[in-house]
This record gives sequence, C-alpha cells and structure tokens, in this order.
Amino acid sequence: MSTNTSATNTSAAAPSIHRRAVITWLAVYPTITAVLGLLGPTTAHLPLLLRTLILTVIVVPIAAYVLIPLLMKANAAVARR
Repeated sequence: MSTNTSATNTSAAAPSIHRRAVITWLAVYPTITAVLGLLGPTTAHLPLLLRTLILTVIVVPIAAYVLIPLLMKANAAVARR
C-alpha cells in the first residue's frame, strides 16, 4: 500500500479561500489595468463585448499561468517563515 503524502502535504499547506481571493485579485487587477492602459485607446471604438473578449483573452492566461502561480509560491515562502 502506497500513500501519496505529497498530495496530503500540498492540500494541508493550501492558503485559505480568503488568501487565494487576495492572491487572485493581486494578479488580475494590475494586469487588467495595464492591458486597458495599453489597448484602451486602440479598442475604444469597438463594442463593449468585443473589448471585453480581447481583454480577457490577454489577461486570463497571464494571470492563470504566470502571475497566480508566482504569487502562490511567494505566499508559500512567506507562510514557511
């Protein structure tokens, strides 16, 4: 019988839902602000739904694949202290 202790350790070290919400906000808000600042004038003439689509196509992958994992690692480092 083999137990998977790494999964147990990972779930035990997971941040609270409130901390995850803050981490997500820290990734999403500045990214949205930067993308809107860069693309806002270029996309201002487009319909709202198309502007939102363009914004989310850029922001979601950056936040999900780059920023949130980095912030989660930083959170884990701080929690270990």
